[in-house]
Amino acid sequence: MDLAARLLRALTDPAFRLETWRPDLSQISDEELGGLLPAAYGVGRSATPEMTSVRFAVEDAGRGRQPRYTPDACRRMFEALVAGTEARNWADLTLGVGALVRCTGPWPDLSEHSHTLAEFLLEQDDVRQPYALLVVAGLGGSRTLRAAVERLGRNEGPIAVEEIDVINSLAPIERALLSETARDYSFGSPPLLPDAWRRLADSPGYAEFARRALETAADRADAIQAGTIPYQADRAFTAREIVALGHAARVALSRDEPWLPELIDRLLPGIAVAPTTAKTLPSQALLYEMVRAGQDFPTPELVTTIRTVRTTVRHAGVPKQLDKMLKKVEAALAERTDVALRLPRLGFDDDGALRREAGDYAAVVTVTESAGLTWEKDGRPLRSVPAPVRRDHGDLVKELRALVKRVDMQLGTLARALEGGFTVDAVHPYGWWRAELAGHPLGRAVVRRLIWEIEVTPGAWKAVLPTAEELPDAPDDASVRLWHPIRSDAGTVRAWRDLLTERRIRQPFKQAFREIYLLTPAEEETGVYSNRFAAHVVHYRRMFALFRARGWASSLLGPWDGGDEDQAVRTLAAGEWQARFFHALADWAGDHELAATDQVRFARRVEGAWREVPLVEVPPLVFSEAMRDVDLFVGVTSIAADPDWSDRGEDRYAAYWRTATFGELTASAEARRDALERILPRLRIADRCSLDGRYLVVRGDLGSYRIHLGSSNILMEPDDAYLCIVPSRRSSGDGKVFLPFEDERLSLILSKAFLLAADTKITDETILRQIKRGA
Repeated sequence: MDLAARLLRALTDPAFRLETWRPDLSQISDEELGGLLPAAYGVGRSATPEMTSVRFAVEDAGRGRQPRYTPDACRRMFEALVAGTEARNWADLTLGVGALVRCTGPWPDLSEHSHTLAEFLLEQDDVRQPYALLVVAGLGGSRTLRAAVERLGRNEGPIAVEEIDVINSLAPIERALLSETARDYSFGSPPLLPDAWRRLADSPGYAEFARRALETAADRADAIQAGTIPYQADRAFTAREIVALGHAARVALSRDEPWLPELIDRLLPGIAVAPTTAKTLPSQALLYEMVRAGQDFPTPELVTTIRTVRTTVRHAGVPKQLDKMLKKVEAALAERTDVALRLPRLGFDDDGALRREAGDYAAVVTVTESAGLTWEKDGRPLRSVPAPVRRDHGDLVKELRALVKRVDMQLGTLARALEGGFTVDAVHPYGWWRAELAGHPLGRAVVRRLIWEIEVTPGAWKAVLPTAEELPDAPDDASVRLWHPIRSDAGTVRAWRDLLTERRIRQPFKQAFREIYLLTPAEEETGVYSNRFAAHVVHYRRMFALFRARGWASSLLGPWDGGDEDQAVRTLAAGEWQARFFHALADWAGDHELAATDQVRFARRVEGAWREVPLVEVPPLVFSEAMRDVDLFVGVTSIAADPDWSDRGEDRYAAYWRTATFGELTASAEARRDALERILPRLRIADRCSLDGRYLVVRGDLGSYRIHLGSSNILMEPDDAYLCIVPSRRSSGDGKVFLPFEDERLSLILSKAFLLAADTKITDETILRQIKRGA
């Protein structure tokens, strides 16, 4: 008897015994799993402990994989749902509909079961699964469907009612797909089908409804702002309307409808600010739902609109929540390479300038590394906004300042999208790239400071930095992609780093100095996990904030049930790969809130479900970019980088602090060292500084100091006494030091170097006492 057959016996025969209560279900196929799930649903509360244990194992597998159902398995699932109504006083219709959309053949006749299920829930007035209920009611006959439609449309608002009417006009599989995407209230649904939204968006009927629904919503928001509809805080739309508009937005965003940006520019501001001076919103719930739709199908226009709205919302808590949600939107945008790099011109000329007249004066908006607004008269630049302009053209000043912010937001979105696209290894046609990115009046401010590879002849790639050289001749259909140091030799990387430093070109994100992480022999030996960043003690809240900032999803740890451990997850390579960083609660006493880091593992999407894979199978770019993030998490939040930790005396983590704070350099610290090699000769304190392995050595008049390039902590020569300097807000030296990339730790190291090189000018008594004691 094979494993699937034994599992079925274990679920249905109380006397049958398995070898183990927690079997390994990775050995069974997706179709076999689909055959087991109806039996698992049928296991009741009076079952034996072994039956219950097997049930949980099967249901866990069903939530993590994409089961496939034969027509017979679909029938048995509906039979189990009907049988369970008496014991559960409920039926999880989403499981039944999920079986139908994953059916391997024609749907069986389910009319009798569907009628029974729909009537049961309608009698209970249980409409927690409205979309699944419409699917099942439709299979149960026209009378059952009419009853469901009448109940679901009751007091739910015109947009929700119209959606129900549209659903009734759809084919049964389209109705089922809408239920699949809605993910109605359910405990056991498998992962969303990877093509579910695309298949629903291909439905002309629902795509037309999406436009009508969003236009109706924008018209209602306009009416509220105009006062023709009385204002009530967060009551502009019903709960069901918000759900329907979320579906409409996802369909329109997934189709990248050309009419959508202008409509969103009307809708989002209209629902984000009260027409009065109140700090409430017409619909906070719809605002958040639109942003969640953007997390699924982002566009650059939506990101810009959300950021603009974020600056106008009066409610104190909404901007903070939008910031958190925007991290996920921008991370998803980087993966959507077909739309991520689109930029409007906003009236700028080919030279990247926009001029507006204001009486005898002219405003000029220019874009270099960022946007800037200046004023001039008769061609002569002025230091500030002229008084006549402030007096007579206040609206223009406000408009242009808003434009500067909008441009900077778009440039930031573009840079993040380009950087996030590394793992996709996106390739563009050279002709389009040259005109729409490198030649774009706004986009070129970002694009031309990055290194690109152009396929000048088949198989031959030429790396260029558009700011520093002419673009090569190549056919319009030639390929162009972002250069990544993992594809180059060490000599080429050094040459690019030298060029950037010599020409003082600051890249929009770290590219030439980007860290690379290659698989180590130890990781090849451990197989499916890496311990490279395990066993570190970190400030948990800081690390959790970084998870959000870098697009990693994680639950909050804390002293509550289930809060002792978790994994931070990031999806990469256009949704094909997933990195998981495990961590656990270490200490929640007092102000500590510490966590301990653990393994990093990778999974690949297979038929819509995640399957863990050996590290050797992970693409080098995906592995490197994920490990770069984990290095950042550990490096920034480790207690080893906390200068105050040494004052804690005999702390339980003191041994870790001493070991890690002056330990071997990570890849990010090595990149920092490489940058310092180029920066130091240009500094006014160059004769007092030198690099020695893991340290920047600084010679002052009172003593010599060794600054660790990883933690930025300091040892004093000759006996390596620790010198605690709490960082100030000031960055590097006098603020005029050129850095080829943004790195807070590098700025901090340079700030300490400038301070210690002139140690006789130090006035802080806490620092002086340590130096004198060390001497």
